[in-house]
Amino acid sequence: MNIQKVSTVAETGPRGNMFVPVPFDPDRVWTAKARHHVRGTINGLSFRAVLEDHDGRWGFVLGPSALGGFRFPSGDKVVLVIEPEGPQRDDLDEDVAAALDANPEAGAFFDSLAQFYRKAYLRWIDGTKRRPDVRVERIDELIRLLKTGHKERPK
Repeated sequence: MNIQKVSTVAETGPRGNMFVPVPFDPDRVWTAKARHHVRGTINGLSFRAVLEDHDGRWGFVLGPSALGGFRFPSGDKVVLVIEPEGPQRDDLDEDVAAALDANPEAGAFFDSLAQFYRKAYLRWIDGTKRRPDVRVERIDELIRLLKTGHKERPK
């Protein structure tokens, strides 16, 4: 199950930022990534964030406007419902997933991209469902672009 519901303690940071530690290792619960793009709720308020390792603790930072200006006092216990955002490896077509698996560097970069970029690449490839030869070319191009660190394909 991708959705996690946990309790944690919010911490205030500099300039009104709030650090929300996550009491589980997302690499073990979901899949290993340097950064996890996530969405969810904190006490019912929606958010989107990037879950990263902060000095040995997994968590994310929200700016003052992220929750519509609502702030939790430091030390307040909050209920966090969190899940990975956007298409994950398990959601991909077999040919795309196989290409990413065969090229770990490209796969890792794809996994680190925000949902917007992942979806754009997948729409570009899905536009070839009826042209298998073009689909193969686009998947090859996807891998080449990801290996060179391109978030999106050149127009």
